[in-house]
Amino acid sequence: MLKIAVVILNWNGEGLLEKFLPSVAAFSQEAELYVVDNASTDGSIAFLKKNYPQINIIQNLSNGGYAKGYNDALPKVNADIYCLLNSDVEVTKDWLLPIIKEFKGNPSAAIIQPKILDYKNKTFFEYAGAAGGFIDKYGYPFCRGRIFNELEADNGQYNDVKEIFWATGACLFIKREVFEELKGFDEDYFAHQEEIDLCWRAKNKGHGVFYVGGSEVYHLGGSTLSSMNPKKTFLNFRNSLYSIVKNLPSKKAFPIILLRLVLDGLAGINFIFQGRYKHCWAVLRAHFSFYKNFINIFKKREKACFTKNYYATKSIVWSYYINHVKKFNILVKD
Repeated sequence: MLKIAVVILNWNGEGLLEKFLPSVAAFSQEAELYVVDNASTDGSIAFLKKNYPQINIIQNLSNGGYAKGYNDALPKVNADIYCLLNSDVEVTKDWLLPIIKEFKGNPSAAIIQPKILDYKNKTFFEYAGAAGGFIDKYGYPFCRGRIFNELEADNGQYNDVKEIFWATGACLFIKREVFEELKGFDEDYFAHQEEIDLCWRAKNKGHGVFYVGGSEVYHLGGSTLSSMNPKKTFLNFRNSLYSIVKNLPSKKAFPIILLRLVLDGLAGINFIFQGRYKHCWAVLRAHFSFYKNFINIFKKREKACFTKNYYATKSIVWSYYINHVKKFNILVKD
């Protein structure tokens, strides 16, 4: 029997716990439940102790974000498989069974994500993960079921099991031994795209990342930082550059970084035309932070076998804005 632990990271999320924990508690009989609290100052801990005494509580000493929060807590969790679950996710009946089946039947599966649907519009995929994550040659992420802000309706087109490039941090299953081998998340990311880096490093070491469409969850999204928050823009642009430096061989990484800086500049100009001036400044700050931390990030490169075919399409920006491709199954042919 695989020992599964569902581990929910919380920071001042009493309202989210009240709203979303009932489904997790009701439909996760195959797992032990944990809430990791990142030094909340609201009533989260009191709420858990009163209403969910069966749930294990791990209290971190500080709010180190997603990456450090899980890195600090997971060594205290006794399980073969960790499920890292956002506090704003509603799960469904028997959601764990297809995941467990895939881990048991597929030895190469080290990381798995379920189908991520939109809590607010349950017939559509949700932005953070949809039906599995991919990147283009220049490190821009997209998903089956979601390209930029274009979300597909769930018509059963992704009811499959498929190898993907990255699994969403909103609901990410990972073998404990693999998490330990990778030394967890890179805490320099703080939040956003640290799961892409984790999956990329896993693939560089020969591990498989998979999507299992037979398991469904509903994600609210934007509970920590909404897409309208410039800090999210800052983290996404900077952390994407970090991942390229860390996970590609030098002869590929440096030309791509140079072109990325240009493409990011165009994105900043686009923000100006949209009147989102703070987001343009966030792109600039992301680049300044990248330059400042470049040496530290470069030192984290591992002498590993780099994944050769890491990207699903050359340029998602070109495909979307020039060729007007809005759906994954048109962009990438199986």
